[in-house]
Amino acid sequence: MPILVTALAALYGAAAGLLLPRAVHQLATTPGTPPRTTCPHGHPLRGPLGLARCTTCHADGDRAPYGPNTPLLMAVTSLLGAVLAHAIGPQPELAVWLLITPPAIALAAIDLAVHRLPDAVTLPLAVTTAALLGITALLPTAQGSWTRALLGAVAFAGGYFALFLISPNGIGFGDVKLALTIGLVLGWHGWDAVLAGAFAGQLLAVLHGLVLAAAHKTGRKTQIPFGPGMLGGAYTTVLLAGIS
Repeated sequence: MPILVTALAALYGAAAGLLLPRAVHQLATTPGTPPRTTCPHGHPLRGPLGLARCTTCHADGDRAPYGPNTPLLMAVTSLLGAVLAHAIGPQPELAVWLLITPPAIALAAIDLAVHRLPDAVTLPLAVTTAALLGITALLPTAQGSWTRALLGAVAFAGGYFALFLISPNGIGFGDVKLALTIGLVLGWHGWDAVLAGAFAGQLLAVLHGLVLAAAHKTGRKTQIPFGPGMLGGAYTTVLLAGIS
């Protein structure tokens, strides 16, 4: 059973990752710019999800693929799904973590590309996560607390909101909205997870900044995307909680 769950989670992750590049391409725009509705050559896109490949471009002989690297997104989403399934096992909350992973990966890709976390993903993701955990908490085998998850969301987002007020040039308001979802996930596992996830997220963000600085890709006024570090810290904490 564990091997089957892990294999199914990996296949799900690969399938979901296959559909992400088009959405990332649409939403990876600078602040104040609406989502893209066309491919790089101006042909209309068919919905937010699907293969990042324009059939019109292909027919015209132009470069058909667009957006981020599809095999890379598939590999990351598939690997993360498999690792989550292996660490947590066939628990009810595993379904929640798997469902919210593709939009989380999309947010990380968007933030890396344009230093922005769009409301079109962060806010629905927080509401959906809260609702799914509320349903999961009703199941007799649930391993967490919905009430604590809600309090964790308030505490985690409140902490990032305080950082935003202190340093609005360092922390974006999109990070505050993403913190709602991360707080829900970490709060489900316990207050120790909330603290560990907060520390791990900050640490990964700092390490990311150091790597960029070492590669001479940042300057004094360069803004470092916090979303990938926040998500990385959250997933690391969830995996460790599942293993323990």
